[in-house]
Amino acid sequence: MALTPERIDAIAGEAGRLLGEGQRLDAVVRAVKAANPGLYVAGTQTSVMAEEPFREEERFSLFLVDGSQHCWVLTRKPEAAAGILIAERDEDL
Repeated sequence: MALTPERIDAIAGEAGRLLGEGQRLDAVVRAVKAANPGLYVAGTQTSVMAEEPFREEERFSLFLVDGSQHCWVLTRKPEAAAGILIAERDEDL
């Protein structure tokens, strides 16, 4: 399932709104999953990510996930993405 720029914008908007309201990351991930059936969605903290994000927002970064091979890998190509990783910024950064 390819991710369009509009879908990525919608996901980023929803995640930003929920995090801005004080929602915990796990609740944000559940909400994004519910709004995007069939899309792999996970969450983590930015401190565990060594790669450059696909997109940076005020409260989080977005990473795209390609699941077409044996192992999940990060990608910068929305047309190859089967999922999204929401990486919340660490408070102490």
